[in-house]
Amino acid sequence: MTMDITATKRSVSGKGLEALRTSGKIPAVVYGPKQEPVSITLDRRDFEKVFKAAGESTVVTIALDGTQIPALIHDVDHDPVTNVVRHADFYAIVKGQKVKVQIPLEFVGDAPAAKAGANIVKTMYEIEVEADPMNLPHNLEVDLTVLTEVGAQVLASDIKLPAGVTLETDGEEVVALATQANEEVLDEPVAAVDMTQIGTSVERGKKEEEEGEAAA
Repeated sequence: MTMDITATKRSVSGKGLEALRTSGKIPAVVYGPKQEPVSITLDRRDFEKVFKAAGESTVVTIALDGTQIPALIHDVDHDPVTNVVRHADFYAIVKGQKVKVQIPLEFVGDAPAAKAGANIVKTMYEIEVEADPMNLPHNLEVDLTVLTEVGAQVLASDIKLPAGVTLETDGEEVVALATQANEEVLDEPVAAVDMTQIGTSVERGKKEEEEGEAAA
């Protein structure tokens, strides 16, 4: 599954970025192990639509000046007050090179233990996998129907993975479990996507913009 978005090369930086954002555009950068950093401009609504559907685990094809750049959305910066997207980084993938990415989990089915009064606790909301970028699943399903009694668990290794996708998270990690109604189990914090595992890229996007604004 891939999604498309159109971009144009960008020359403005610093204070000029505010005028760009006011016009409904957002600045972005695309880079990778075989892709020199390129400053680009995107339509904000188009990007928000693609990001909502693709997240950070679906390949997005950037149409830029007649070229097609397959990439993953690496990082998105939002305004802390309005939550409007202000900047985005794209990591240009290399054909044939596997990547390690956190994939969101989707919990499906009704746990029989819940009908008996048990609490169903979800302790993970994403797991790390390795795969060719073109084979990355958008999400992975966790079947809760196996939680038939108190003490039953779903482990990371229980999650069915598509062909060509391998689990990087410890297979013994508990994803969901059924507990006594009076037990309290704190959810583990969701780990941030560690895109440093997919290549030798560095966080250039925000640095570029910060340097531009400092120089303006």
